[in-house]
Amino acid sequence: MDAVVDHQSAVNLKSILAVTLLSVAYLLCSYWVVGFKSDQVVLVTIFNVCYYSSALTRKFILGFSVFIVYWIIFDYMKAIPNYNFSTVHIADLYNFEKKIFGINLNGQHLTPNEYWRIKGTTTLDVIGGLFYLCWIPVPLGFAAYLFFFRNRREFLGFAITFFVVNLLGFVIYYTFPAAPPWYIHEHGFIFNPATKASTGGLAKFDQFFNVEIFKSIYTKGSNVFAAMPSLHSSYPIIVVYYGLKNKLGFVNILLITVMAGIWFTAVYTSHHYVLDVLAGITCAIIGINLCNLLFKVPTVKSFLNRYVAIIE
Repeated sequence: MDAVVDHQSAVNLKSILAVTLLSVAYLLCSYWVVGFKSDQVVLVTIFNVCYYSSALTRKFILGFSVFIVYWIIFDYMKAIPNYNFSTVHIADLYNFEKKIFGINLNGQHLTPNEYWRIKGTTTLDVIGGLFYLCWIPVPLGFAAYLFFFRNRREFLGFAITFFVVNLLGFVIYYTFPAAPPWYIHEHGFIFNPATKASTGGLAKFDQFFNVEIFKSIYTKGSNVFAAMPSLHSSYPIIVVYYGLKNKLGFVNILLITVMAGIWFTAVYTSHHYVLDVLAGITCAIIGINLCNLLFKVPTVKSFLNRYVAIIE
C-alpha cells in the first residue's frame, strides 16, 4: 500500500511534463548532433517505461541515469572527433611501446601485440573474447547488485566514480589522440581520419562462433583514435575496488580474474598497447581516489544524501 501511495504521489503532472520534455529534447538534440539512430528511441522507451511502471523501477532508472548520461556523452563524441584538436599519435606510441615492452622473436623486435598475432591460438581467441564481453555487463551487473541487494549509497558512489573515471579518460582522448595497434597493422603509420573502427583480433571470436557480436559493437564506436587510455581496463578496477570494499569474498576472486582477463585481451587482440592498459589503470586509480575525496566535501555529501533519498 505504501508503495502504491508513493508511486501515485511521485508521478504527478510536473514530473510527467519534465520526463516528456527531456525525452523529446534528447531525441531532437541527438538528431541534430549525431543523426537519428534506433538506439536513441530504445533508450527513451526504456527510461519512460521504467519511470512510469512502478516506484521501484522509477528509483532504479533515476539511479542508473548516471550511466545514461555517460552513454549520451560517449555517443555525442562522434560529432566532435578528437583528431580535430590535437595530432594523432601513431608511430611514436608504437615505437615507445616496442622500446619499453618489446619482445624478441626469431630475430625480430616486436610489440606485445605483434608477438600475440604470431603466437595466438584459437583457445585464447575464445577465452579472450569471453573476457572482453564482460567489460560493460560486469560493471552494470555489479551496479544492479549494489542497487537491489546491497546499499544504494554504495551504488551511487560506484556509479559516480564510474562516470568520473570516464570523464578523465575523455579528457585524455582529446589531449592525446592515439591510434590502436590494429590501425598500424591495417593502415600503416599514415593518419587517415576516415578510418572505420575495426574489431581487430576480436574478429577471430566472431568467426569461430559465426556471429557478429564484436562487429556490431565496434561499428558504434565513437572514435578510432581514442585508444589511450584503455577505459576497458579501467572499469574492472572500479568493480574490484567496490567488491573489496563491500567484502564480497569469493566473488572478488572472480572479479579479479575478469579484470586480468580483460587486460590481457586488450593487448592480445591488438585493441590496446600495454601503455594504454597502464594508462587505464592509472586513470581508474586517480578517479577512485578523487571521488573518495570529493565525497567528503560538505556540498557534495549533501548532494549525495539528496540523491540517495530519491532512489531509496
